[in-house]
Amino acid sequence: METKSAATFGKSDDPAFLYFPTNYRWSMGLLICLSAAPWTGVEIDEVNRVGRALADKVGDDTAWFTEWARMGDKIEARGRDELRKGHKLTAASCFMRAARYYQTGERFIQPRSRTSMDVYAKSVRIFQEAAALMYRPRIEPVEIPYGSTTLPGLLVHPDPEVAGKNPAPAMVFFDGFDVTKEIQYGYGIPDLAARGIGCLIVDGPGNGESVRFRNLPLIAETEHYATPVYEYLAGRKEFDPKRIGVMALSLGGYYAPRAAALEPRYACCVAWGAQWDYHDIWARRLEALDSGKVLSLSVPPEHLQWVLGVDSRAAALKKLEGFRLDGIVQKMRCPFLLLHGAGDEQIPLPLAEKLYAAVGSKQKELKVFTREEGGFHHCQVDNITIGVHYMWDWIAEVLKP
Repeated sequence: METKSAATFGKSDDPAFLYFPTNYRWSMGLLICLSAAPWTGVEIDEVNRVGRALADKVGDDTAWFTEWARMGDKIEARGRDELRKGHKLTAASCFMRAARYYQTGERFIQPRSRTSMDVYAKSVRIFQEAAALMYRPRIEPVEIPYGSTTLPGLLVHPDPEVAGKNPAPAMVFFDGFDVTKEIQYGYGIPDLAARGIGCLIVDGPGNGESVRFRNLPLIAETEHYATPVYEYLAGRKEFDPKRIGVMALSLGGYYAPRAAALEPRYACCVAWGAQWDYHDIWARRLEALDSGKVLSLSVPPEHLQWVLGVDSRAAALKKLEGFRLDGIVQKMRCPFLLLHGAGDEQIPLPLAEKLYAAVGSKQKELKVFTREEGGFHHCQVDNITIGVHYMWDWIAEVLKP
């Protein structure tokens, strides 16, 4: 287990909230949970209670899962009690928080167990329960046709007072390497809806429910699902087919640019964190791990084989040969925004600059967040709000009538 700091993690001049200073993955995992507080009601006291229970168990992923699940159970039970009293909005708040606690705990389990899968399934159910009890934003669980099956999604409707009666703009939001549609909802999506913009959050192949319950491993050909997702949303009368954009975070810095480059009907593209050559990234990571180095990874390295549906590193690297953006993003023509943290320890800034330079769009922007302003780390996990506001304002401007 990781118990030491990576090369730059935890430096004395790093202003980020690092709950577990000797463990990048655990600190980032806790921040992923806590950063949803403005939009899901995550409570710092509850998060701190979990953290205190784990203080002498740093690096023990089984303990991590147990403590987060314990807190999820506690808050879900509180929600059930409030629901019996007729307090629907209080119950919704509890269920929303519990779902995030459950998924925060489950994300490090490798290999997945029956218990972890059951907890994940429960998190999806209670998120949907919360959505059904809430007034705004309106969250609609949907299924998007995809080949012989479907992809699960959350359609977050725009604020009707802002959107008005005309078809509204919308964004398709794909996951990253290890996040989920429920986690991504907590990354400011209610603020996007408040701007009159809808959002269809999708567990694509290799993510969320799709990899856990539908046997859909990660694929390089993002366009294979980006096109049917676009067509599903464009087919909804509430939305304007000419004002549908695509975005994704982390590894989604590969998904979204590829989707926009090869599905030209997308009206804009946001890469929340850059990618360039994911094969090279993992080839270097695996070599470093074999040499005994401690890396700044968001999940255990075994996650790679699991999401790709393979049983060896060699097979994983073979599949990753298709995860390269050179020769593809040059075809993009829609407006493009790339966000990156100057101190991103997972994907170095020069790769963001390489992606930005290669994109073929005439209207494009690279926003790099500095240590001083916040949002310095991977996908602005140290200050989600600053990243969210920058993206949503850019999107609102680009997709305006």
